[in-house]
Amino acid sequence: MYAIVEIAGQQFKVEKDQKLFVHRLQNEEGADVEFDKVLLVDNEGEVKVGTPVVEGAKVTAKVLTHVKGDKVIVFKKKRRKGYRVKNGHRQSFTQIQIAEVVA
Repeated sequence: MYAIVEIAGQQFKVEKDQKLFVHRLQNEEGADVEFDKVLLVDNEGEVKVGTPVVEGAKVTAKVLTHVKGDKVIVFKKKRRKGYRVKNGHRQSFTQIQIAEVVA
């Protein structure tokens, strides 16, 4: 059984006991979080597609850790103008583990 769920503005295909990184959530580590924007549920070939969400379906997960991603260097330059800007960025992520998918 899997589901397609919207978490923090992005869509993920999730299954039970799967670990994944999502954009930073405000919940503390060890807390349970529930996602009710389930767009699609597949239960052994029986597919339910929501319009826009599946009624009564939800996904529960547990927050494992909050981490930062690798540094991404942003370098901008315009030739012959003397314009050079160098910035770095590290995205904040939350690692969650899917506890169950309820259809």
